[in-house]
Amino acid sequence: MQYARFGNTGLEVSRICFGCMSFGKVTEERPWVLGLDEARPLFRRAWDAGINFYDTANVYAAGTSEEITGTILKELGSREDYVLATKVFGRMHDRPNGQGLGRKAILAEIENSLRRLNVDYVDLYQIHRFDPFSPVEETMEALNDIVRSGKARYIGASSMYAWQFAKLQHAAERNGWTKFVSMQNQVSLSYREEEREMIPFCIDSGVATLPWGPLDAGILTRPWGTKTKRSSTDIWNKSMYDDDTSPKKPIVDALENLARDKGLPMAQLAMAWLLGKPGITSPILGSSKPGHIDDAVAAMDIKLSEDETAALEAPYRPQAIHGHA
Repeated sequence: MQYARFGNTGLEVSRICFGCMSFGKVTEERPWVLGLDEARPLFRRAWDAGINFYDTANVYAAGTSEEITGTILKELGSREDYVLATKVFGRMHDRPNGQGLGRKAILAEIENSLRRLNVDYVDLYQIHRFDPFSPVEETMEALNDIVRSGKARYIGASSMYAWQFAKLQHAAERNGWTKFVSMQNQVSLSYREEEREMIPFCIDSGVATLPWGPLDAGILTRPWGTKTKRSSTDIWNKSMYDDDTSPKKPIVDALENLARDKGLPMAQLAMAWLLGKPGITSPILGSSKPGHIDDAVAAMDIKLSEDETAALEAPYRPQAIHGHA
């Protein structure tokens, strides 16, 4: 396993982050998630591979992802052996203050997350999205108080516009509060819009980047049109594989061609491309099979040539921004 500094901090994380959105109690929105017993061998595979970075969120499977994550990590090793991240923003109940980044919601949800994870602190507490209804000063002061209380070591953010991220960072800097040290944003061979502003901003300010969707929900792991349980049931992408006019299809075709030429899985090449891009700290891998973990780990040792990289990038066309709300 390779490890990297977490932006400008002293924290060290594995270059692959183990994403835990795939685990929890089955819901109508996510009928493809895996339960505790099914998750155990996947966590063990990641742990044995040297992955020390685990990412979940309060909203994943209505909190049950956090419960599974906390239970298994406690079985695998001591608290100081792993870096644990979770998130706040999404709706957790239907009453007022059940979502968002107001002070009341943030302070309630960190307690709920710690209880479900069965830990005293998280290493990284992230805001899942930008909240246009909460003053940035209120959000940043509440997060600062969580760090000062010892319930989180660092804070991070996730998908938003660069100007929104800069606004939050400026509020923290102006008031002497804790600033974000990471940005978890959507980046992959088939979605590169973050390369325009957010990634350069993070590089310039020493912020770690944690791409989510590095394989674009599986789109980059198999030939176009292939069906899986998730691709057929996930409300976010169940129609993607049926759209032959999608700007992503030529990208997947180019990836398939290179994989055939090199005799390597498409997933390994897609992850290798991402790991080789400037400013990328630790892509977040979602997995439902041990082979998903093996492919991600193997990708760290693959170096694409300039010609191979150019062939993969050539079909890309600008896309509408999505994933920020």
